[in-house]
Amino acid sequence: MDTPTHLARAQWMSLLAQAEPAELATAMEAFAPPVDATTWLRPPQTGLYMLRGRVGGTGPQFNLGEVSVTRCSVQIGERIGHAWVRGSNSRHAELAACADALMQDAEQGPRLQVQVVEPLRQSLNRRREAASRKAAASKVEFFTVVRGE
Repeated sequence: MDTPTHLARAQWMSLLAQAEPAELATAMEAFAPPVDATTWLRPPQTGLYMLRGRVGGTGPQFNLGEVSVTRCSVQIGERIGHAWVRGSNSRHAELAACADALMQDAEQGPRLQVQVVEPLRQSLNRRREAASRKAAASKVEFFTVVRGE
């Protein structure tokens, strides 16, 4: 797999995993694959991942905590799609895996890019901007008052 395609796939998989499940379901309604063309290689499975961190990004690793993750894999025609989503929403993982498989198809990929991926990217950007504005509104500026001048 060439690097640009690999990077593009990583980006859309990340976006599908971060999408709101209801938005993804609505966007994928028009792209539901036929049941007879769908083979579930790995049905949705929920488990735990250990999150690890480093102090300052360079210190020794430590266990931060656990997060639940749901994964699944699907084959649609000749394409195989995978998904890993935070939480235990099986339907979210299924839709993300189907979208990943369909995005790899030369015929349907460009349509999904326009009708599914780009609207989800815009929605994610709006959510991030709203969270950033909310955090900025609570920003506290500390300053020092010098005595005796």
